[in-house]
Amino acid sequence: MRLGTQDKDFFPQDLVEKFKFVKAMGFECFEIDGKVLTDHVDMVKKAIEESGLPVSSACGGYRGWIGDFIEERRENGVEDLKEIIRALKEVGGKGVVVPAAWGMFTFRLPPMTPPRSHEGDVKAILASLKELDAVAEENGIYLYLEPLNRYQDHMLNTLQDAMDIIEMGQFKMVKITADFYHMAIEEDDISESLMKFRDAVGHVHIAENHRYQPGTGSIDWKRHIQTLKDIGYEGDVVNEGRIRGENPLEVYQKSVDFMKQFL
Repeated sequence: MRLGTQDKDFFPQDLVEKFKFVKAMGFECFEIDGKVLTDHVDMVKKAIEESGLPVSSACGGYRGWIGDFIEERRENGVEDLKEIIRALKEVGGKGVVVPAAWGMFTFRLPPMTPPRSHEGDVKAILASLKELDAVAEENGIYLYLEPLNRYQDHMLNTLQDAMDIIEMGQFKMVKITADFYHMAIEEDDISESLMKFRDAVGHVHIAENHRYQPGTGSIDWKRHIQTLKDIGYEGDVVNEGRIRGENPLEVYQKSVDFMKQFL
């Protein structure tokens, strides 16, 4: 397993310097914003070459969600994701993280009546993934379908929800993103869920139960990372948590060191 990170405000802005900085911290891969990737493919290639730090995956950077309520936005998102997939192949990445949506609707806040039926939600997600699965297969890139917690989205909340979509669509290139922060809210037991869906987990996001950097909350990292080893997971473990502390670089470095004792 490789420990990776998404971008942070205190990283250098220049891509080459950013990649060198991230590698010096001890990270072994980088999860890049999709729009940054498609807008700067050549510079990303240069950053990889000069730093020796690979791009593992892409996350975000598209104009609509695969389960968007607005059809035009859904279509725009699918088209952007196709470009991200092609660009990711160019730089040697492995997969694109795709939640159904984020922040569009939740049953936990008023009005509590969704603007579309559950059947409509499923239809939209399946239609998007059908298009993307074909492009992903052409390029050898995975789609990492990510369930989000109930407060951020209502469509896919658990690994079982994501598995249901994969089985309905019979997709070839769709795997599950197991995000420990979301799982800490939605799954009865993180390790048991990882074991149950061991063949479908293709990507891992990490953050504590409170969304901040690993090592500062209540998640049992030793147990759950050992579970990933036990199920034969050989993918990337990418930190997308927020950073809390007076010195962001210092506390983030401590989190890197903390995680590396288990990986």
